[in-house]
Amino acid sequence: MKKISRLREGEVFVFGSNSAGAHGAGAARTAWKKFGAVWGEGHGHHGSSYAIDTMSGLSELSAEIERFCDYARTRPDLSFLVTEIGCGTAGYSAEQVAPLFSSAPDNVKLPASFVRLSAGRD
Repeated sequence: MKKISRLREGEVFVFGSNSAGAHGAGAARTAWKKFGAVWGEGHGHHGSSYAIDTMSGLSELSAEIERFCDYARTRPDLSFLVTEIGCGTAGYSAEQVAPLFSSAPDNVKLPASFVRLSAGRD
């Protein structure tokens, strides 16, 4: 998946955030400026975006991704476009983050770097 600059109807931009929802740079800034992310909200679905806290440790990131996947299952009408969350400012590698999406439903679209590394996904 290339850099996301536009969304189609029913698409949601999934990005890495901090728990405080300070969306000042990178994909978080894009989410805030273009896709309805709310400043001060570092978790969940807002507008056409979904924030996942990547800055509170790997165990919290894992829990956030699990909650996100559970949410995505309840919204089969939407397509969730996941950015390379956790692989920028948070400092994790794709090898660390991609397996956390192994149980993601089909309406979750992962970046190519994650797809190659995610067990259980096609």
